[in-house]
Amino acid sequence: MAAIVADRLALSGPQAGLSIVVVGAILSVVPVLTSTPPGPIHLVPLLAHLSGMLAGYGVAVMVAMMSRAPFLERDIGADRLSRWHALGGRTVVSLGLIHASAAVVGWAQARQLDLAAAALEVLRMPGLVAATAGTLLMVGVAYLSSRVRRRRLGYERWHAVHLSLYLAVALTFTHQLAGPDLAGKPVLQLAWSLLYSYAFGLVLRYRFLAPLQQTWRHRLRVERLVPEADGVVSIVMRGRHLDELAAEPGQFFRWRFLTPRTWTGAHPFSLSAPATDGRLRVTIKALGTGSRRLHALQPGTRVLAEGPYGAMTARRRTRSRVLLIAGGVGITPMRALFEDIDVPGTHLTLLYRASSADDVLFRRELDEVARRRGARLIYLVGRSSEPANQLTAATLRMHVPRLVEHDVYLCASPAMSAAIHEALHEAGLPAGRLHEEQFSF
Repeated sequence: MAAIVADRLALSGPQAGLSIVVVGAILSVVPVLTSTPPGPIHLVPLLAHLSGMLAGYGVAVMVAMMSRAPFLERDIGADRLSRWHALGGRTVVSLGLIHASAAVVGWAQARQLDLAAAALEVLRMPGLVAATAGTLLMVGVAYLSSRVRRRRLGYERWHAVHLSLYLAVALTFTHQLAGPDLAGKPVLQLAWSLLYSYAFGLVLRYRFLAPLQQTWRHRLRVERLVPEADGVVSIVMRGRHLDELAAEPGQFFRWRFLTPRTWTGAHPFSLSAPATDGRLRVTIKALGTGSRRLHALQPGTRVLAEGPYGAMTARRRTRSRVLLIAGGVGITPMRALFEDIDVPGTHLTLLYRASSADDVLFRRELDEVARRRGARLIYLVGRSSEPANQLTAATLRMHVPRLVEHDVYLCASPAMSAAIHEALHEAGLPAGRLHEEQFSF
């Protein structure tokens, strides 16, 4: 319901999205509050009902949130959606466990049973065995999704494990309809079913059908691989009707390169140059098994591209001055923005931080763009311990006069991003003028 309202009213931005989710959560507990009999309130059963309805609603929101629907990706941003999804997932799992525990305790109190006997009786209720299996599957995925464990697991395996959540949702759905808050209430059951149908409809449309349609329409293939630096290559792809994608500098696609060893992984890579002449380019650093395999792609490999996604585009600009900050391979979206963003050259600055001269990517291209546009290009190359390379408020003010009058676009490692956040805050830049997207999992 929340996602439907957001889509139809075309509300934009994270504040509107959160407001809609909160309103939906309030509506989801109305059946519990209106069906509570008069008289003394029994807290444990009430907790079981409230947590169960909120968990069920939260599951639908989580599915819709990661459906990659353009109106969500464009107006909220993929990185923010991912963070919300991680927080929401932990909340939903916690609510599910609270619901299960409170239901067993409440049943034990009502039937004067010990907890083990009460749990056995509860499991005999409609849909409870499947719902329990689904809940345990969610708990297992949540355990594997903790930061330390998912990094040990690797992106490809973590992603495959995460897909099992669709099965977990299916296992719990029957219990939701058969539960006491919806059972015997056909209008509410229909509304609940429509909520889930819409959420999964978004997934089907944008995660499965749209990529297949794009693959057929655009016929993307790898044209060539271009070494950029040690462990870094650019993949140039050629296709048809690419102007229809309306891809903007700063945006990214999720790429599947269709070879036996790489087709299972969908990798989020930004465009490292504006889309021109029927070509798209991404630049990839070998950071793990999956990205290293992409360095061995052969010309002619078919490519399935989902997107474009991302809100870190020129549309976010609110000021006439723009500062682009890149660290390492984070130069990829900034390289495209540097060439294309509609800002007078004298008001455009790119600050590029790299550990060594060998780590600087696209130097010739960047120098050419800066010369052609009359833009400012600042390289900070060398050890971060050197005072000239430290990204402090004083350093940024020295390199970028009138810093607080800029919109700032940032793409860098988590450590560098944290330092930049602190420096910009100290310098007095309003938080709303810092634009970034982080591709962590």
